[in-house]
Amino acid sequence: MTNRTFKTGESREQPSLLPARVEDYVGPDNPVRAIESFVGALDLAKLKFRHADRGAEEVGQPPYDPADLLKLYLYGYINQIRSSRRLEREACRNLELIWLLRNLQPGQRTIANFRKENWKALKAANRSFVLLMREFGLIGGTVVAIDGSFFHGDASKDSIFTRKRLAEQIARLDQEIEAYGQSLEDNDAAEAKDRPKSRLDGPGPGGDRAGGDIGTKVAALIAKRSRAEADLARLEENGETQLSVTDPDARLLVKNGQGFAGYNVQSVVDDKHKLIIASDVVNDSSDVGQLYAMAKAAKEALDAETLQVLADEGYYSSLELKACEDNGITAYVPVPEGNGRLEKQGRFSLKDFSYEEAADAYRCPAGQLLHRMKASQKNISGRIEFRYAARNATCRACPLKGRCLAKDAANRTVARWEHQDVLERHRARMQGATELMRRRSGIIEHPFGTLKCRAGHRHFLLRGFDKVRGEWSLMALCYNFTRVLNILGFDGFVAALAKALASGQDAPTVALQCIKFVLAAFQSAILRPPAIRWPAPISVC
Repeated sequence: MTNRTFKTGESREQPSLLPARVEDYVGPDNPVRAIESFVGALDLAKLKFRHADRGAEEVGQPPYDPADLLKLYLYGYINQIRSSRRLEREACRNLELIWLLRNLQPGQRTIANFRKENWKALKAANRSFVLLMREFGLIGGTVVAIDGSFFHGDASKDSIFTRKRLAEQIARLDQEIEAYGQSLEDNDAAEAKDRPKSRLDGPGPGGDRAGGDIGTKVAALIAKRSRAEADLARLEENGETQLSVTDPDARLLVKNGQGFAGYNVQSVVDDKHKLIIASDVVNDSSDVGQLYAMAKAAKEALDAETLQVLADEGYYSSLELKACEDNGITAYVPVPEGNGRLEKQGRFSLKDFSYEEAADAYRCPAGQLLHRMKASQKNISGRIEFRYAARNATCRACPLKGRCLAKDAANRTVARWEHQDVLERHRARMQGATELMRRRSGIIEHPFGTLKCRAGHRHFLLRGFDKVRGEWSLMALCYNFTRVLNILGFDGFVAALAKALASGQDAPTVALQCIKFVLAAFQSAILRPPAIRWPAPISVC
């Protein structure tokens, strides 16, 4: 045995008995084979991927198969490679991608355009995988959790203007224009004073040039002010509060005193395996108004008759709870305590009054009844409310009027929503929901934590609602795909995929798919030359 200083590799000049095969680049249970199987099972034309239904008789340079580009993006997002330029480089040097794409090397512009143009198809592919997870039996379908998380957009905070900021900018520009105007007047006065009376004499040194420079700056400031005024007018006309000059749909989102430009991603997660079953992207900091829309999307994705939905206090809305109850959705949302304005003033609040259904009246802390008034009214949130009032004489003689009546008020009135029974049932339901609410954070925070911390998906690369929603669908699809692969394993995933195909396709198609899987396994496990050793593949898990 020869002593060696270091381990040595094989000579690059060493010939091999058998030629290298691309099939030998990845092992028989490599996760890229799962990507190949999944994309091969998709009907890309039905999902509306561009060029998916292209015929061979069409003339011109043929495009890349959308299946290959979809495989490239699935591999990239699973392995924290999202940039189109990085994907272009990896397609030339990554052995797994060389196998997956059969040595195709698309350019970065082709890769980037695929993601931009197929945002609808990416959403459809994500929905298809949710249906596939149902077929696999990985979704419980009874309890889901809803929450939102902020993701940075492809815009900065400085690119977003509010009405207040635009007004301040206009005022600042007015001051600068006025200052430059004063400078022009001072320059003209100085030139007139120093200029000789003879007409043959020219202007003072640098006079015209200095005045011209100031005039150019003033013109630029006036143009900038005009743009700011136009932006402010557009905000007031559309009733919007913010305007982004980089990404038209990105907004300044603020939570816990911190703000950044981006989007609010709404997600619904099933409790069985913490898989994302429904999602959407909005640009509002608040989650109010999202409860029913997300719960309904989850119910439709699960094809369930009833559903239990868990959400945090930020989703509490009486109108949303009513809509959920009307559609067989049982919502569990903590009841906010409110600002306690009346308690701080030492006065009785609504919870100190008890409603008596038989009399349709409220009983006050002093034991007197507040009867319902004839007219109803609509509050600022659009709810129809009934007013209940006590008699003036009763309130004047009440010993507790100091803790009950507002200043200069003749009697006490309280309001009751026309569907107040919905809120009362919800409040009673929340009394025994401690364990469910404890589970909520563990269910919903897992996907967001995995996507942001493990995968590094903290921001979007695209701009505009449509493209951003398509990119989010790709993120959610890759999260679900990786998690399903970890739960089932490679063999279990392929077997479950074949079983799902068997339940939804005709016999010849199923037989063809099964033969395809068997041949792939046979070629990898049996026909592989044992003497050839290839570098270990990069793991995608």
